[in-house]
Amino acid sequence: MSDFTKMDKAALQQQQQALQSELSRYEGMNLKLDMSRGKPAADQLDLSLGLFDYKDYKDETGVDARNYGQLDGLPEAKRYFAELMGVKPEETVVGNNATLQMMYQLIHIGWQFGFEGGKGPWKDEQSPKFLCPVPGYDRHFRVTEVFGFELVMVPMTPDGPDMDILEELAKDPAVKGVWCVPVYSNPDGYVYSEQTVHRLAKMGTGAPDFKIIWDNAYGFHHLTDTKYTVPNLLDACREAGNEDRPVMLCSTSKVTFAGGGVAALAASASVVKQYVKYLSIMLISPDKVNQLHHTRFLKQVGMDAHMKKQAAIIRPKFEKVIDILHKNLDGTGIARWTEPKGGYFISLFVPQGCAARTVELCKQAGVVMTPAGAAYPYGIDPKDEHIRIAPTFPPIEELETAAELLCIAVRLAAVEKLLQN
Repeated sequence: MSDFTKMDKAALQQQQQALQSELSRYEGMNLKLDMSRGKPAADQLDLSLGLFDYKDYKDETGVDARNYGQLDGLPEAKRYFAELMGVKPEETVVGNNATLQMMYQLIHIGWQFGFEGGKGPWKDEQSPKFLCPVPGYDRHFRVTEVFGFELVMVPMTPDGPDMDILEELAKDPAVKGVWCVPVYSNPDGYVYSEQTVHRLAKMGTGAPDFKIIWDNAYGFHHLTDTKYTVPNLLDACREAGNEDRPVMLCSTSKVTFAGGGVAALAASASVVKQYVKYLSIMLISPDKVNQLHHTRFLKQVGMDAHMKKQAAIIRPKFEKVIDILHKNLDGTGIARWTEPKGGYFISLFVPQGCAARTVELCKQAGVVMTPAGAAYPYGIDPKDEHIRIAPTFPPIEELETAAELLCIAVRLAAVEKLLQN
């Protein structure tokens, strides 16, 4: 493929005409394809139908899962998720299906009350701030946005957030925390380095109750035989004398049923105590029946074996998209992308000022993408260059069509931009 950035005006105009003709052909196909969100496909969900086979309701300690109580989770489930996260059961809370709900609750605690060791409610700060590695997870950013935090961007690198920038920003007492997706980050698919984890644990912070929201949403979602992991953040923070700093989270949302899984968090005893106290005002009991059935199911099938089946379904989809990107965009000088070893997304970077136009062109031809800018605070990508690709949900035949169209849109948007210069 020729380098678009080295073409003269006549060659670019020729490319523009050819690409517009290709786009028109797709528009005539009346496509209705969706690559906008990282949803599991039906065949992935089918892997967990065995959850419906369980009829028991007492856990191994004799607790009746059908009744009230155990705000911090069923004892058997607490032990299982504690083992998954590398912590003690007493440092673990098992909840309902969404870590996002748990994270919202954590931010609300800090906003309304502050955390132990802090100087009071975060809302009393003149201009409270929260750090947002970018590109990042849009739903994280919206939680802190709705509470009124100023969202401060920190560039992502293949080793995690740029720690030189993050450490400097964290010295500000108004900065109350940072969002992190440490393994197969959303959307780049990066894995934090050991050095990054330890720098996060040790760094000085202006706010004494600074929180690292450590959302390990994709920690089980390996696409290869290599299981990429990171050091245990709670252990690292404890060793550094900052054990109240992290809150680690995981869920089965993309392991079993996206809308009917189980979520868990792990933190110091102090943070867990404050979180459960807050829960006691709004809940009498989590869904312990679901917790029990998930624990029994995952113990029986084995997390590793189950996730290998998941990978066998989605790996070909990632490979298909990446192959199409190489075939259509290699050598053009107008695009780069990540090739993750796990997780649910691929990051595609196009020329500055071209992402929104690329997504618009896709929509015109019947393919819905995640809105350009979604992976940035306030939904605004300052460079308008990032597009999140979510390959998991469509059937592979539809995915192939959508990826081919995406590449046409990227090239056309880039040509239009180059002709404006």
